[in-house]
Amino acid sequence: MAIAGRPIGPDHPTYVVAELSANHGGELDRARRLVEAAAGAGADAVKLQTYTPDTLTLDCDAVSFRVGGGTAWDGRFLHELYAEAQTPWAWHPELAALAAERGLHCFSTPFDASAVDFLEAQGVPAYKVASFELVDLPLLRRIGATGRPVLVSTGMASLAEIEEAVATLRYAGDPPLALLRTNSGYPARPEEMDLRALPDLAQRFGTVVGLSDHTLDPAVAVTAVALGARILEKHLTLRRADGGPDASFSVEPGEFADTVAEVRTAERALGEVRYGPSPREAASLPFRRSLFLVTDARAGDVLTPELVRSIRPGAGLHPRHLEEVLGRRLARDVKRGTPLSWDLLADEES
Repeated sequence: MAIAGRPIGPDHPTYVVAELSANHGGELDRARRLVEAAAGAGADAVKLQTYTPDTLTLDCDAVSFRVGGGTAWDGRFLHELYAEAQTPWAWHPELAALAAERGLHCFSTPFDASAVDFLEAQGVPAYKVASFELVDLPLLRRIGATGRPVLVSTGMASLAEIEEAVATLRYAGDPPLALLRTNSGYPARPEEMDLRALPDLAQRFGTVVGLSDHTLDPAVAVTAVALGARILEKHLTLRRADGGPDASFSVEPGEFADTVAEVRTAERALGEVRYGPSPREAASLPFRRSLFLVTDARAGDVLTPELVRSIRPGAGLHPRHLEEVLGRRLARDVKRGTPLSWDLLADEES
């Protein structure tokens, strides 16, 4: 797949997305600084979230609208939480323009059809589907019909639910598609990431795969890349200590940059299928083992294990010839430390 002409897949560097989420704290200047920080930390894109509290939920104090279950938001009502976390739609054009100036793509997660219509008018290069919205098939149909690339987080989803979401998107418009392994714990625990699902997702659905990472450990992202992830999304905050709805599972700019650096190192280390010495290994070839005379010897002496050994360096015959030369006689006198060669051996009697 490609986003705004940038190819994404096994033969390309991991596409790194900085999720701004609620970490702007309701301040446009802080949102601008987050975009700047994302560029400085090595991101390829910044991502927003496009909703209002009324498009996500009801302003209702019934018990089912109160967050519980051990989350970062326990005790809060959904409408009030989303009112605090929302990114004003009026900010989108300015943040997208700033991102473009810094060489970043800017796209968003829409949460209802009106958000898709708004983002279409903005000309976003791609869409993200949040884990919680994976089951909203009418929304998926609306997003899929745009034909734009879609990144789908799969947190909490059963295999059947992922199959249904993929089928819905493909039927609606068959957009370029990526599936992101996600754990919708906030923050997520590395031991609950189950990253071995990444190659299985790629094989089952024939898509690019990636990681929407809610952990704070860079090893998770590196492991995901080693297992085939080619998209990495992480929440970015200027300072976790500033608080906010998403602060506890967001990384600071330095941490984000360190993670990107580790991912780039992992990509270089993965390399390609290759055997034989690398360019830097070539200098070590002369120091492999070979056959040497390890004591002074005279012409006519029989080669024995006490006289010839496989040692470093590699100037003599290959060690595979040891059994072949034992019992042969020397053609001339040799000193200790002489590499064994065929011309040192006397002709065998016929």
